[in-house]
Order: sequence, then structure tokens, then C-alpha cells
Amino acid sequence: MVNHIHPSALVGDGVELGDGITIGPGAVVLGPCVVDDDAWIGPGCVIGTPPEIISIEHNRAWAGELAHAGVHIGAGAVIRELTTVHQGSTRTTSIGAGTWLLNRVYVAHDSLVGEGVTLSAGVSLGGHVQIGDKVNVGMNAVVHQRRVIGAGAMVGMGTPVAKDVPPFARAYGNPIRLHGVNSVGMSRSGISEAAIEVLTSAYDAGQLPAEIPVELGDAFKWWASVDPAKPLVR
Repeated sequence: MVNHIHPSALVGDGVELGDGITIGPGAVVLGPCVVDDDAWIGPGCVIGTPPEIISIEHNRAWAGELAHAGVHIGAGAVIRELTTVHQGSTRTTSIGAGTWLLNRVYVAHDSLVGEGVTLSAGVSLGGHVQIGDKVNVGMNAVVHQRRVIGAGAMVGMGTPVAKDVPPFARAYGNPIRLHGVNSVGMSRSGISEAAIEVLTSAYDAGQLPAEIPVELGDAFKWWASVDPAKPLVR
């Protein structure tokens, strides 16, 4: 398939493009960076500038000075206008396949965003944030550095995410609080009513389930593996 790159876009050295990619007017994509098939990068996006860390080199990648740990944009990801994704400092900053970053999203260095995620307009992620698959983060939410949002969770708009959100939770407010489960999202993902009820009862009690339903096992295994330091529930 043919790539559609606007003449005013800058695609720098060290950028590896798949097939069927769109890069809009005025967009800047700097290496090292891998963009997988069918990704859509909108006007004015800036991808691959140095991490915002005072102690590290601020290289000029547009002049061939490649440095840092790179960016990976997954297949079919949509990155809307004026969004910024920074290079990793110790690991590749990654945006998962099928994920949507709406306009003016900011993804800082070393963040890992899963597949099928929606980050709504104006969302900001600090460095080293990890977001599981199929998460939905509302407009203008701000996620503190090194925080974790579990798979299938929904975060309300404008929320300062200063604690780690468990899988399939609904969380919002200032300070952030747990408000039950993302039952609509769970149902749409084919999760059974029995599993939803187990998780609802646990979250209503302010705790994780004593026994994790089998169909939720992978999500909670991932949550445990990233070792959330400040969980909303234990």
C-alpha cells in the first residue's frame, strides 16, 4: 500500500515506516521511531523529540543526531492533530495498535500505552506511565509520572490520576476515587455478568477480589506484574 505523507511534513533519519501510513501537514516524526502499517498521524503532531529530562542530551534529530530509546507507533493507531509523543530515555515509548490519541494529547518519555486505548482531547501522561489495553481516559485528565491504569478501566475527564487505577475500574474526581466498575466496557468486551458482579462487589467494598474470575485473569496478572506502587484498592 502507498503511504500518504504531506510535502510539508518532516520525516527524519532513523524513522521506519510501514505501509498505508498517513502523515499530515506540518507533522514532525523523528528517529529512532517505528511506525507500523495503517497508522494515521495528523497535522502538527510532533513525535520523537527528546525526553524532557534536564540531565540528558537534547539532540537535534532533524539534523541526523539520533539518540535515546525511540518511539513505536502500533498498527492502525490514530494520532490526532497537535499531539506530542516523546522519545524514551530507558525504554521505547510505545502507542499500541488500534489506539486513538485525540487532539493535543501529550505522551511523555518511557510511557507504554496498550492496544485499543482512547486518550481523549487534552490528556497528559507523565513519564513512565503504563496503560493497559482498552482503557478510556476522559478529556483533560492528567496522569502523574509512573502511575498505572489497568486494562479496561475508565478515567473521568479532568481527573488528576495520582494513584494507580485497577483493571476495569471507573475512577474520577479530585482527589481521584474509585466509583465501581466499567460495566459497559466489560460487557462490550464479552465479559460475563457473573464476572462483572464479582468485581463490582469487591470494588464496592474498596478492595480487589479475593479470587479473580478466570476471564479477568490476564488483566489482573498484568496489573500485578507492573507492581503498582500507589493502588486505589488493595
